[in-house]
Amino acid sequence: MVSNLSKLEEVNLLASSANWAWPEAVRNILRPRGVNLLVADAVDEFVHIIERRRIHTTIVDLDCEKSNGLATIKIIRMNYPLLPCILLASRATEIVLGRALELDVFGVIDKPVDMHILRDVLNRVFLKKYNSDIFSD
Repeated sequence: MVSNLSKLEEVNLLASSANWAWPEAVRNILRPRGVNLLVADAVDEFVHIIERRRIHTTIVDLDCEKSNGLATIKIIRMNYPLLPCILLASRATEIVLGRALELDVFGVIDKPVDMHILRDVLNRVFLKKYNSDIFSD
């Protein structure tokens, strides 16, 4: 399968900001594939960006200081129920996993994030939702 997604349109991922090297590490995965990373600090920024740009996937940090990850996903789901969301969590308890399932989160990834696992989850998202192998090796 050959990906035409990046040739047809701009491919954008929206992620929670962080006070560590997270955004730069994600950019290193995305840049070679021609995928843009947009970063939001709070729920209102997530919504603002999603309203104005075509976003293909969100990566939301449960532990983000400025917004609760599950609350952010719940708000995204109100207007964008089909937008794939990936949740990052330092402690993926049964309660967190249950809420993530209720909110139709595509995947939950433990922190610190293993970039190989993130790439694999992104590959599954893009194959399933967009029929694109942009994240396969």
